[in-house]
Amino acid sequence: MGPEWWIVGGVILLLFGGSQLPKLARSLGQAQTEFKAGLSEGVKDDKNKETQGTAEDAAKN
Repeated sequence: MGPEWWIVGGVILLLFGGSQLPKLARSLGQAQTEFKAGLSEGVKDDKNKETQGTAEDAAKN
């Protein structure tokens, strides 16, 4: 871990205080989980659209 991460950590500690850090970390973890779920859902939708398009193209021919 480089010195810039120590500086960022110190600034975060000063801004939010020690008692707020667990809440902040929990919120960031939940946001990351929701983001990953949204990405995987988007990928599934894209794959479904590609599959439907291929089946429709085959039916036309």
